[in-house]
Amino acid sequence: MQRTREKPEKMPENNKARKKLRVCVATCNRADYSKLAPIMFGIKAQPDEFELEVVVLGSHLIDDYGNTFRMIEQDDFDIGSKLHTIVRGEDEAAMVESVGLALVKLPDVLHRLRPDVLVVHGDRFDALALATAAALMNIRILHLEGGEVSGTIDDSIRHAISKLAHYHACCTRSAEQHLIAMCEDHARILLAGCPSYDKLLAAHYRDDYMDIIKNWLGDHVKEHDYIVALQHPVTTDIKNSIKIYELMLDALISFNKRTLILFPNIDAGSKEMVRVMRKKGVEQHPNFRAVKHVPFEQFIQLVCHAGAMIGNSSCGVREAGAFGTPVINLGSRQTGRETGENVLHVRDADTQNKIYHVAPQRSGEGISKIYGDGNAVPRILKFLQTIDLDEPLQKTFCFPPVKEWDISQDIDHILETQSALAVDLGGTNLRVAIVSMTGKIVKKYTQANPKTFEERIALILKMCKEALSDAVCLNCRILGVGVSTGGRVNPQEGVVLHSTKLIQEWSSIDIRTPLSDALHLPVWVDNDGNCAALAEKKFGHGKGVENFVTIITGTGIGGGIIQHNELVHGSTFCAAELGHIMVSLDGPECMCGSRGCIEAYASGMALQREAKRLHDEDVLKVDGITDMKNNEPVSAVHLINAARLGNSKADAVLQTAGMALGVGIVNILHMVNPSLVILSGVLASHYQSPVQQVIEQRALPSARSIRVLTSDLEEPALMGAASMVLDYTTRRLY
Repeated sequence: MQRTREKPEKMPENNKARKKLRVCVATCNRADYSKLAPIMFGIKAQPDEFELEVVVLGSHLIDDYGNTFRMIEQDDFDIGSKLHTIVRGEDEAAMVESVGLALVKLPDVLHRLRPDVLVVHGDRFDALALATAAALMNIRILHLEGGEVSGTIDDSIRHAISKLAHYHACCTRSAEQHLIAMCEDHARILLAGCPSYDKLLAAHYRDDYMDIIKNWLGDHVKEHDYIVALQHPVTTDIKNSIKIYELMLDALISFNKRTLILFPNIDAGSKEMVRVMRKKGVEQHPNFRAVKHVPFEQFIQLVCHAGAMIGNSSCGVREAGAFGTPVINLGSRQTGRETGENVLHVRDADTQNKIYHVAPQRSGEGISKIYGDGNAVPRILKFLQTIDLDEPLQKTFCFPPVKEWDISQDIDHILETQSALAVDLGGTNLRVAIVSMTGKIVKKYTQANPKTFEERIALILKMCKEALSDAVCLNCRILGVGVSTGGRVNPQEGVVLHSTKLIQEWSSIDIRTPLSDALHLPVWVDNDGNCAALAEKKFGHGKGVENFVTIITGTGIGGGIIQHNELVHGSTFCAAELGHIMVSLDGPECMCGSRGCIEAYASGMALQREAKRLHDEDVLKVDGITDMKNNEPVSAVHLINAARLGNSKADAVLQTAGMALGVGIVNILHMVNPSLVILSGVLASHYQSPVQQVIEQRALPSARSIRVLTSDLEEPALMGAASMVLDYTTRRLY
């Protein structure tokens, strides 16, 4: 056992006799009595130092659970008060009502007894009621077995009792460190060990152990050839715990071994577990002995000499370790406990197979003294003697020093400093930006997009690392990385499935993994059209709109659909490929290989193609436009300028493009019926009017009133990439 931390005993002032310490020990069930009884015997053995009061409540007083208060009387303790505090029902509501009933009854008892110290054990809901009542009535509390971790609602109750308690007697070094981490005063924490170990280690070897085994399991049972089973419900996952209990019983029945099975405790779900037991006929099965209670001294012998212990009782992961008894711990109830090598954890429902594979070897290798060395009670009694009743009752907490921050922590500052790295992979340029929660682009970086995959990933990482370095100086806390890219994307895996022809070597590419591994940040990836829709949802015209469509009009045509506040991806992630809606059966050839797509009429590349055709036919020139330079490429800009200045051929091309886009949007309105259409990209302003006209002329009457707006966002792809990060990491949408 590790060295304990004890306060030096104070000498009585003026040589006056020390007042007896009135200690009230409150016990709620058979399990906590096994830990409290050794302390009660120790207190009773020192009548000059202590005055013992015993309060019994909880399942001790219920016939279905063995009326275990009788064993307290058999141990020759005077029970000062018996409180019936259990509301039957064995469900969550009954547990809450039981706590309330205990809180109603306890004040009268505590007021009558007026203890100096109340000793409370563990993590039961009854114990929480005891600690709450005592704390509110200004009674000092000594909490046993605080600081431990089991992995269920018991943790919350245990830690709540620790915060109410004034003194702590814990079992392990880890538990002591947990209490210190919870800001409890180290001087009031005793590393004592588990009191039950004092009794079980002393009674480990008894000459009459076979008589005890035969008394409970029959004359023909042999040592190490039987099983002890004890499974309790998990109140935070009742349905699954009952399922595991049923599978455990099936496994035990097929195991064909003599088995001592104890009824579960009174937690929510126990009634259903008893029904399962009776449905399977366990109480009448020749291999089983089902009991509600076994006296602790006899239970020790049964566990010590068993071939295995199965279930989720804390006894299996604690006391059984002192004997090296093989233990199969089922489910999540004890997964956080410190355990010895004798314990095999089975967290899933495949229990039958695991039981057959438990190592039945009986050797000293599995013996563990994690929870004590047999000397806990003397330490605890000495600790009680050091309590100074003249000290202030109000407990203090030992909080760690808090760094003084010079930066204001108001909400505006928090929103501004939470930021994302946004990456936009365009056909020409690669752009990275630091984007704040409010949508402000704090800093932007632009480089030409390399042609090969390796060069592209290397450049992305270089630019992101540069941005991360700058973010520190700019006081921006980067929450993650969002990537916007062309093509079909699986956002769940962060993989580009098929890219556009504008970005070479960019199909079946996992973007998330290399970026996340190198930058140590979460990474989100989506199509640029979807990102534009997300940007509008968070920062633009789509904010607060439940159903809308965003259409990007740039080099290509893309977009995103927001339906019921969610982004629509589709079963194969090709939803909202709006540029490839066919508006003609025999139109111009599209880059997708088909004909008559919107993109083949209205994209920047389509307009550039038509501008070159008119230029080659020498019909693009109009008055007011100077000759183009010899080396200047013909672009969509020249076509738009020519149409603006009266070129009928150029104007006809734009009219056709606007008509094609408008017809495509009418099809969208008839399919998903959004309340808003947002045009984004460099050509948006040129298309707004013709699209609105086509809707008014060709849409169904119910869809003609749908608004068409142009985006106010300058960088929709970057801001959409950022919104994936900001919305998810701050628990919003996406």
